[in-house]
Amino acid sequence: MIDDLDEDDAAPAARSGRRAGDRVFAVTGFLLATAAAFFPWYVFFNQESFGIAPMGYDDTRDLPEIQGRGLVNVSPLAIPDEKDGSEPHSAFDPIITATVPNPGEGGGGATVLPEDPNLSFPGKPQYRLLHVANGRALIEDKSGMYVVRIGSVLPDNSRLATLEQRGGKWVIVTSNGDVIRD
Repeated sequence: MIDDLDEDDAAPAARSGRRAGDRVFAVTGFLLATAAAFFPWYVFFNQESFGIAPMGYDDTRDLPEIQGRGLVNVSPLAIPDEKDGSEPHSAFDPIITATVPNPGEGGGGATVLPEDPNLSFPGKPQYRLLHVANGRALIEDKSGMYVVRIGSVLPDNSRLATLEQRGGKWVIVTSNGDVIRD
């Protein structure tokens, strides 16, 4: 019987300690929730403390403390010509960076091509016709598959002119006159 009395006396003390721990836990949760609710308002009213600070630029630089060179090499083109002042200064840059042969010279120069912005890429088109249905065509090139219709731009920068059936097979006729068969 004496052992029973000791256990009954210990139970209220354990319950009391558990309740104190629960209270501490509840108060801590309430304080954390209150801080979480008010922190955005604190940031809103103190934006200068939380924003991205702009990069500050100074007009001066700290240069290393070294001796300067006794001789400085200057490009001859940087030295102004001594003229009598009769010619006006030209905005032309006299520095030669490359040579381009004239088209009339026979020195293996580059051929001059006519400038036509509607020209497509040279060679055969690099796409193929997969399927035609409901006035649309499914084509494929090396970068993927596309659904096109009359007037759509094709991978060779031409436009789809017509979709025709020739000999039981569908073909695409482009604005360049190319015929692409499936």
